[in-house]
Amino acid sequence: MAKKKILFICGSLNQTSMMHQISRHFQDYDCCFTPYYADGFINYVVSKGYLNFSILNGPFRRATEKYLKDNNLEIDYRGLKHDYDLVYTCADLIYPKNIRNKKVILVQEGMTDPENLMFFLVKYLNLPRWLASTSTMGMSHLYDIFCVASYGYKDFFINRKGVKPEKIIVTGIPNFDNLKQYLSNDFPHRNYVLVCTSDARETFKFERRIKFIKDCVRIAKGKQLIFKLHPNEKVDRATKEINKYAPGSLIFSGGNTNHMIANSDVLITQYSSTSFVGLILGKEVHSYFDLDELKRLLPLQNNGTSADRIARIGLHLLESPNTSIDEMIDKYSLRAV
Repeated sequence: MAKKKILFICGSLNQTSMMHQISRHFQDYDCCFTPYYADGFINYVVSKGYLNFSILNGPFRRATEKYLKDNNLEIDYRGLKHDYDLVYTCADLIYPKNIRNKKVILVQEGMTDPENLMFFLVKYLNLPRWLASTSTMGMSHLYDIFCVASYGYKDFFINRKGVKPEKIIVTGIPNFDNLKQYLSNDFPHRNYVLVCTSDARETFKFERRIKFIKDCVRIAKGKQLIFKLHPNEKVDRATKEINKYAPGSLIFSGGNTNHMIANSDVLITQYSSTSFVGLILGKEVHSYFDLDELKRLLPLQNNGTSADRIARIGLHLLESPNTSIDEMIDKYSLRAV
């Protein structure tokens, strides 16, 4: 018999590496990978070279394609080569037509964007979800199962986003489920204040960057500042601003962010999942999000088993598709860690 086929829809490098980790548990299946994609007008715009600030195109897509090629993973852009039995995706802001009749597992990537005016316009006027970015994650309800980072996030998605409880399973998420591993690293600096910046300006959101840099200087109180730039940022512009308003700071546009957080004393973020890393590793964290809420949402630390747990759910959908979600949770002991 021909092997069953699974499509993994990727996006950012974080999303792509999560999909790769899950795929490693499907040795007896044919696995293919695709950068994030869309239909209709959005796909036309992408084909003309636009939307370079998003995971559909530009640096994000190039980084994903490079990762897939470097790891010798089979690429099927837009999932057109095969009739897939199962699909994994890290986002449902855009839900391609060719997966709407498939079994689909949505995997939480990390923190969602704050709920601004556009979020409520999308929610109550039924506008396209992508207009409000990741703040609408889970709200398509088109998937079969939504794997989330923690019990706090389960409540968050149900009560704040209106996600159907019967679709959610708490599994933990790869890349955020074994953060203690980053304490052992070879990053050469220690005992500094780390600033993880955002790509708000590149994605056409409002940001008072100069004020933010000045706030970082104030928080540091003379301690060494290190700025880790967002992968999507314009490096030259950000570097000039930092050199002007926080002279003497070290600036990195690449490198392992988690290692940098592990060696820091203080972490300053805006709207970033890196806040979770800092909190779990016991750092002093400054964030635009409420810290008490972040602590309630902290991803499960299950010693790196999230990819396996998420894969087992996929295996069950493939082999026993009529099983209820409660039976699945009980079978794989997913009620608690």
